[in-house]
Amino acid sequence: MHMTSAPHLLTEDRPEFDRLLDEALRTAHDRPELATLGERLNAEQLRTMAIGAQALLTAAAAAEYDHYVKVREELRDEPLAPSRAEEDDGDGGGGAGVSAVVAVLAPVLAGTAMLIFLLVGYILKLIEPEPAFADTMLTAGWLFGALTAAAILCAAVGLLVTAVRNSATEVAADVAEAVPEEVSRAKEAWRHALLERGIVPFLRDALADPSSGTGFPVPRTPGAGRIPNLGYTRPDFTSPGSPSQGTRPGYTPPDFTSPDFGGPETEPR
Repeated sequence: MHMTSAPHLLTEDRPEFDRLLDEALRTAHDRPELATLGERLNAEQLRTMAIGAQALLTAAAAAEYDHYVKVREELRDEPLAPSRAEEDDGDGGGGAGVSAVVAVLAPVLAGTAMLIFLLVGYILKLIEPEPAFADTMLTAGWLFGALTAAAILCAAVGLLVTAVRNSATEVAADVAEAVPEEVSRAKEAWRHALLERGIVPFLRDALADPSSGTGFPVPRTPGAGRIPNLGYTRPDFTSPGSPSQGTRPGYTPPDFTSPDFGGPETEPR
């Protein structure tokens, strides 16, 4: 997979961002621009803010990250050529197997023959009259004893040579599996850009003014600052309006009337 931009890190590279951030916070007092760490914001607060703005910080080193990912992916896509050691093992595997079998069986067989011939020879020596071939059996027994010693010595030398060869093969494999220089340079360039153009400027601006979102040279959403808003918005309380701002509620008093005094027909008699 090749990328044309890298605002977000691949999963395998996210731990590297965390390591760089922790390193910057750990060595903050060695940088004059970060020397105020702990006065307004502590390391944990800064870390939380930086993780929340990770996409913006990594975008500051997008070009270097894009190159690093491409170089790494090209290396992974290259077909793996068989090593010299593997070719040697394939060509001489059968011979090595026969040699190992012989190295193991030879001392066992020679030792067994030695014991048999010596045991029979000494038993014949005890018989009266002593058989003529008793000495022959003893001679054959000691001969197989010498062969046993020689076989053990050859087996030890073979094991030593095999151990040395395997050690050399492991060293060659370690060298082959080492990170290529081009990938190492690309990764180091990305780390440096991310630290110096992304993480450190972010921490510097956050320490200078936690509510400021200016001065960070990476794309931002219109109206959004670089530093997340750590405060809150108070409810919009308004004072009661003046009488001129609207009609005030009123009421109509009850319509009380005086007693109705009529004409003569209503006068008391």
